[in-house]
This record gives sequence, C-alpha cells and structure tokens, in this order.
Amino acid sequence: MKKFAALIMILATTTKTNAKLIAMQEYLSAAAEEDKIWMMALFTGRRPKGTVKSALLRQLCMEAANIEPWLFEECYHTVGDLGETISLLLPQILTATESAEEYSLNHYMQILNDIAKKEDEIKMAFVKNAWAQMNRNEIFVFNKLMTGSFRIGVSQKLMVNAIAKNTEVSPSIIAHRIMGKWDPSTISFNELLSTEHNAADDSKPYPFYLAYAIEGDVTDLGNEMEWQAEWKWDGIRGQIIKRNNELFVWSRGEELMTDKFPEYKILQDLLPNGTAIDGEIISLGAMPDDGVFLPLPFAALQTRIGRKNIGKKQLTEAPVGFIVYDLLEQNGEDLRTLSMTERRKKLESLLKDINVDFMHLSPVIEFNSWDQLTEIRKTSRDKGSEGIMLKRKDSEYKVGRKRGDWWKWKVDPLTIDAVMIYAQKGTGRRSNLYTDYTFAVRDGDQLVTFAKAYSGLTDKEFAQVDNFVKRNSLEKFGPVRTVKPTLVFEIAFEGIAESKRHKSGVALRFPRMSRWRQDKKPEDINTLDDLKEILKNYK
Repeated sequence: MKKFAALIMILATTTKTNAKLIAMQEYLSAAAEEDKIWMMALFTGRRPKGTVKSALLRQLCMEAANIEPWLFEECYHTVGDLGETISLLLPQILTATESAEEYSLNHYMQILNDIAKKEDEIKMAFVKNAWAQMNRNEIFVFNKLMTGSFRIGVSQKLMVNAIAKNTEVSPSIIAHRIMGKWDPSTISFNELLSTEHNAADDSKPYPFYLAYAIEGDVTDLGNEMEWQAEWKWDGIRGQIIKRNNELFVWSRGEELMTDKFPEYKILQDLLPNGTAIDGEIISLGAMPDDGVFLPLPFAALQTRIGRKNIGKKQLTEAPVGFIVYDLLEQNGEDLRTLSMTERRKKLESLLKDINVDFMHLSPVIEFNSWDQLTEIRKTSRDKGSEGIMLKRKDSEYKVGRKRGDWWKWKVDPLTIDAVMIYAQKGTGRRSNLYTDYTFAVRDGDQLVTFAKAYSGLTDKEFAQVDNFVKRNSLEKFGPVRTVKPTLVFEIAFEGIAESKRHKSGVALRFPRMSRWRQDKKPEDINTLDDLKEILKNYK
C-alpha cells in the first residue's frame, strides 16, 4: 500500500507525461503480482463501490481527533475533499509505529470486498486499525478507495505504455486485453495479459479509435478526395458484439449496457457469430418521408441512462437506435488492419442482410472541395449533428486517440453571456481555490441561475477570480459563497433542452467558460428569453 500511495502522490503532483510514465514503470517493476492487477483495475475505472459510508468516516475521524462537527465541516470546506481532510486531521493523533506491519494494496482491497455487507462495528474496527498502520498519503488513498471516489488523472494509453515497457506484450494487445469483463480479485496480472484469457472472454470489446479535434485550417489535411466525411452524432459511442450466441453492448467508458437497451435484443438472432460493430447509441425520432433518420436531443437518451429498469414510458418517449460507423470483427476475424474502404464495403453488406429499422449506416457526406464541406458543416445542427467526422479512406482502425487519420470538426458551440453569482472551491489541486461557479441570466429585475461551469479559464484567470470571490462574498451556505453579481463570462455549450428540474426551465450540455468578458458589465448579460429563443431554434 505504501508503494501504491507513493505512486498516486507522484501522479497527482506532476503534469509531465514522461515523469508519470517512469513512476508507473518503477511501480510495476517493484510491485507484487497481486498489486499490479489492482493497479490496472483502479486505473481503468474498475474501482469498487463505496464500502464504508462517508458519514461513518466523518464520525470516526471526529472521535479520533476529538473535534466538534462544526470544526470538521470548516476543515472539510477549506480542503474541499473528504478523504484528504481526514488524512490531514488523523496524523496529528494517529502515528504508525515502527513495528506496524506493512500490508499490500491487494490485502486492503480484498478486505474491503469482504466487509462490504458487514455491520458498521466490523467496518469501524477495520478502518481504525488500518489508519493506525498508515502514513498521511496512504490514509488519503485508502479513504478514496473506501468511499468509491478514487480517480486518477492518467490516460489509459499512458498506463498501457507503462505495462508494455515492463512486459513483452505490445501496447495494442494490452489495450484489448484489459477491456471486457474481468475481476482483479480472481485473475492475476499474467493471466489477464495471456492469450488464454483473451480467447476465453466472449464479451471483450475492442479499444475504441478516437479522433482529435481540428484546430487549424481543414485544408491542411491535403487532398480532399483522400477523406470520407460523416456527420458527428451526439449519443453514446458503443460496440455491439455477438459471440458464442450471446449479445453484448459496450459503451466507450467500458460499461456493459446490454440490459439498458432491450431494443437490441433482436440482434442476437440476426447477427452472425463473431461480429463486432462500432457505432453510436442514440435516441431516434419518427422517420421523415425522405428516409433520413432524425436524432432526438441527448437529453432524451439521458432519461434511460442510470435506470435499473426501462419502462414502457422510456421505450416510447426515447426509442433507441444505433448509427453504425465501422465493422471491427466478422466471422471471428479481426478486420481492424483493413482499410476503412474495405471495412465499409463489408459493413454495407452486413447491414443489408440484417435490415432492422433501428440500425442505420452512418451516411457519407458527398463533397467536392473543402469550401463546399465548410458550408455543409454549417447545417450540422439542422440535422441533429454536432459537426463532421473526417476519416482517411485508407486508414486502419487504430487504438485510442491518434493524430493523422481521424479528425472531428465540430460546429461552433452555442454561447450566451451570464454573470457569476455563486462560487465553490474545486477539488484536487484546485481545492484551495474558488473555481466552480454558478451563472445566471436576467429575467426582468431578477437573476435566474441556469448553469454551472468549472473549466475554460487559465490558471492565472482562476487565481484572479478566486481573489475576487474572497473579497466580494456576500453570504455563506456551507461550501458555497454568494458573490456580488459583477463578473461576466461567455458560457459556451453544445446543446440545450427543456428541464423541469431547473428554475430557468433549461439544461445545458457541456457548459464551460469560453471567455471572461471583462469588457462587459452585468447589465449587458443575456436574458432568460434569449436562452429560450436558443432552445426554440435548437429544437
């Protein structure tokens, strides 16, 4: 555990990719086999659900530190993270003795799994004993694991490269083998990377090929005839797989979602065994007369995400389709090294054979010049699209985010000017700064909140806003500060939908601060009517 906590501290305090890579390599070289598999699981999002409730940890910490609840809450609001707050308070009164046993990461993870459903008394005894064996860094990481809030700012690609440098397995093979269903409690590091395990997991998806955003001039891509253009759809990237007469639906986030979309069940009978299809899970409206599908806003799909049971209401109001992008496997054969043109031909033939209403081949956009495609891109929102995807016709289907062959050319975001009225401290390296803001637009003489945002500013700008918040706070509600409605920001967002849960009546998709409008005054901000007009046009 000590080695793992030290690794986390290095990864959390450096922004240099090479330093992170070296730290992970050194950990993998020194760690026990059973700890390596847990590191892989935790770094790929396979963290356990919360084992010990936050309220119980608060109680234990207050008792151990002999402090009142109000003081604990003040510390928590200052630090901004529960696990870190406890780790800062406990070392003052708990000290690991030199004779204390040093336990492995695997030791603690196995016990956390075992006591998940045990009584609070058992959990309390375990936590107290564990805390007494650990230093501050270990306690912090341990707390995050217990509460299910463990996150790490390391890309899967970086982790894969670190493993590849410590093994004789290539990065692309590792990326594939760590996907699918596997349990770090029951499989070893070597078993996971072995060909035997890879062949045995029928559900295993392929690593998704991801595109970079075009930041310069599209003409820099060269000859337009070498590129295929498709619409970029706003849904959940997914893979539909059939192997050994079983159907599996995976999201890009490596979540198995087969039961979420009962509409797809018919594919278990229609798809041939050994098929893997890449595409977009999306809600579709009624088919227009021209036969071109019409996607519903992402908000419609959100009504089904997270539900354990999908009722008739959701099936009716948010019918799910699948826009097909690529064919990755056919008759058990991996097709990813074929050119996109070859894969597309096979895909067209397959979809013609299946012929189901909810599956649509992603249409190719015909264009003769970059200028023409630039004009076509402006119509993206009219088609329910976020913009255009550009894929080199001779490209293979690669692993992860690569530059060169696949690009996303999103339509310009929607924007509105708003004033900041609430601020809250961030988390992680921003836990001492006010970086999470709530914004409002004007409705007559009132200000109406409509969005929260915490990204888009530079570190220098965040520091300046933090200074403003500390000097201009009006009221305090727990960790939230009400501030003078003075600072104006341009809020960018990808979509907008009606919402009964929000006072403004709208909900934004991916809101962020695109500009600090120091040239504008609060009276210059947009109104609620402006927001509703955007909603009207967006529909």
